[in-house]
Amino acid sequence: MKLLFLCSGNSTRSILAQALANFHGGSDVHAYSAGTKPSTVNATTLSMLRRLGINTDNLYSKHLNEYKDEHFDVVVTLCSEVQSECEGKLQGEHVLAWDIASPAERSCNNAYEQTLFDINEQVISLLREGKSQHTLLTPLQFYKSLADEIRLKTLAMLTVEGELCVCELMAALEQDSQPKVSRHLAQLKKAGILCDRKQKQWVFYSINPTLPLWMKAVINATVMHQPDYIKAELVRLNAMGERPTRMATCCN
Repeated sequence: MKLLFLCSGNSTRSILAQALANFHGGSDVHAYSAGTKPSTVNATTLSMLRRLGINTDNLYSKHLNEYKDEHFDVVVTLCSEVQSECEGKLQGEHVLAWDIASPAERSCNNAYEQTLFDINEQVISLLREGKSQHTLLTPLQFYKSLADEIRLKTLAMLTVEGELCVCELMAALEQDSQPKVSRHLAQLKKAGILCDRKQKQWVFYSINPTLPLWMKAVINATVMHQPDYIKAELVRLNAMGERPTRMATCCN
């Protein structure tokens, strides 16, 4: 799996993510990091990694342009600044946004250690999904997972939108029962077809970036060749406005 982690300065969070992904992933993972305004790698960051026995010789701050012609399986942004600057410009099969505060944004005494802990949890979760979950998903199980209108339309909408939360899906699907929608999402996540991320009180779902290519192709083909299948759902979704407006109207 080829990963790219981004934050503006490429000094702490993205460096930690790169080092931890390569450490945990071994030869199966090739992780890199960059920034839009690279500076120098934070000394405390390097010290923490060395204490964990992680080699830091090849860790240095670099500009995103170094990877402009490369394609990645997963691109992860670790700060909102990079997310807005690079929207639509990242060469990744999937682009994920991790809502992880920087050490400077934390008020605790062990801010760097807590940042490392939070990033490590996310990295392990991402690698675990890639290595184990859908290696167990057979073709029969995959097609059974699609054999429900809520689940199939959810996957089709996620192909178009990238990620959605439960309340957005409820509105688009005209479903009044939150437990019902959540149950279908849980089934897809358990099968390894979906992954999620938490942002404050919300949980956003997206198609698992490490899903086998042929499975992604099946979902993509459904959207491309049957556009009317989710036409009404997308109209209802778009009627909710942009994401900040949606969050204010349906998630509070």
